Amino acid sequence: MARSGTSAADSGLPKASAAARVDWVDYAKGICIIMVVMMHSVLGVELAAGKTGFMHVVVAFAKPFRMPDFFLISGLFLPLVIDRDWRTYLDRKVVHFAYFYVVWVTIQFGFKAPAFAAEIGWRDVGLLYLESFIEPFGTLWFIYLLPIFFVVTKLTRRFPPLAIWFAAAALDTARIATGWTVIDEFCARFVYFYSGYLFAPYVFALSDRARNHPALALAALATWALVDAGLVASGASEWKIVSLLLGFAGACAIITTGTLLARAHWLNGLRFCGENSIVIYLAFFLPMATTRTVLLQTGIIPDIGMVSLIVTIVGVLGSLAIWHAALRLNAHFLFERPDAFWIAPRKTGPALQAAE
Repeated sequence: MARSGTSAADSGLPKASAAARVDWVDYAKGICIIMVVMMHSVLGVELAAGKTGFMHVVVAFAKPFRMPDFFLISGLFLPLVIDRDWRTYLDRKVVHFAYFYVVWVTIQFGFKAPAFAAEIGWRDVGLLYLESFIEPFGTLWFIYLLPIFFVVTKLTRRFPPLAIWFAAAALDTARIATGWTVIDEFCARFVYFYSGYLFAPYVFALSDRARNHPALALAALATWALVDAGLVASGASEWKIVSLLLGFAGACAIITTGTLLARAHWLNGLRFCGENSIVIYLAFFLPMATTRTVLLQTGIIPDIGMVSLIVTIVGVLGSLAIWHAALRLNAHFLFERPDAFWIAPRKTGPALQAAE
């Protein structure tokens, strides 16, 4: 683990700055964000339709590792920046995500408020909006939780790292269920984020091995896929220790897959999605919900699985279209943090970075 005065080379991390792009990381993030959009799209369609389709199997297969790999990758570059002064650190790791949460929770609420008001009245809608700053709203819980992970990791960096890791693993296997998203998801996800931070050199070493031994990597991926599918089908994937192990195994599989795709320079669109994963994450709800409503109400596509697939695709592509429209209309504030909301000297380069 990188500590004060430890260089990137000493820690086993890339020598580039935290803002540099790492090809396989972007591929892995692209896979992750598409799986997230898929999960929300498929489950939303199936809930509204009252039945399941063939996409349900794909979502079930990805469930053990869908969020663990996203959180693990989110912690990978933290050793490079954790020893920054608190002002800079909070600006990059807390204010950054808080800004986008406030903007996009307000946008989501604007679309959903009329439906809420029809059920509970406008007064309670206002209270529900205020509550969203305590209880994360809808799909935005991920960027609500990330700043908490960043702060907790920095506060505990002087503690024995393995003690923190075992405590985090114990929280995951304890299956805490208070009903509060922040508490429950912190307990269930922190071990993966902290593992990305703590074991970053080993993650990059795994990627290097996959790049150098692609045939062996493919064999390992095939074995993992069979094991994951078998455990999901049998229900054993829900067992506490098995769930934890599958989370890490799946994260390693996504890292390996991202590495092999980067090595072959295949599916560059997937890499593009990874480079702009936060754009997709913030905006996919609108094209997803709109397409779901249109397809289900018109019934032009009777197969629920195909509806789910189309909604997923439109959710991804539609969010990128919204981003480009915002740039053309000079609505940069939707995806870039304005100068007024920086509390430390502004970095150069794009406002949305995988490592930041």
